[in-house]
Amino acid sequence: MSVFSIATSGLSAASLRVNVAASNIANVRTNGPLPSASGSDPAASAAGSSIGPAFPPAYVPLRVDQVAQSSGATAGGTVATVSAVSPSFTAQSDPSSPFANQDGLVAAPNVDLAGEFVQLATAKYSFIANAKVIQAYAETTESLLDITA
Repeated sequence: MSVFSIATSGLSAASLRVNVAASNIANVRTNGPLPSASGSDPAASAAGSSIGPAFPPAYVPLRVDQVAQSSGATAGGTVATVSAVSPSFTAQSDPSSPFANQDGLVAAPNVDLAGEFVQLATAKYSFIANAKVIQAYAETTESLLDITA
């Protein structure tokens, strides 16, 4: 695997990390009904009956898992995948919410804002580092072409 493709895989992972963190931050207050313990439809259980209005579930926060790419003889670079945070919600008191259960609880996304800003900073520095690698690769290649010409 070339230096250029290794660095671009790092750029791609950093971009994915920014997108996921931005989505989590933007949806930190997107509450929903608490899922029922029996696993049935959370909107129906939150409304108290199957006749009540249907509400969308709470936002499910995401996380980026990044690992070194190793595929045979051409190992190098990184692979980033997105998965759901577990547990995806926490019970929060909001008795005024239309989808609050009988105890006044709703499902709030399990988003750690401080952690999301750390993810943004990590992505920033990863992006800078990989851009520098590409820049150095381009300069080295240009110098090599100047020497051989």
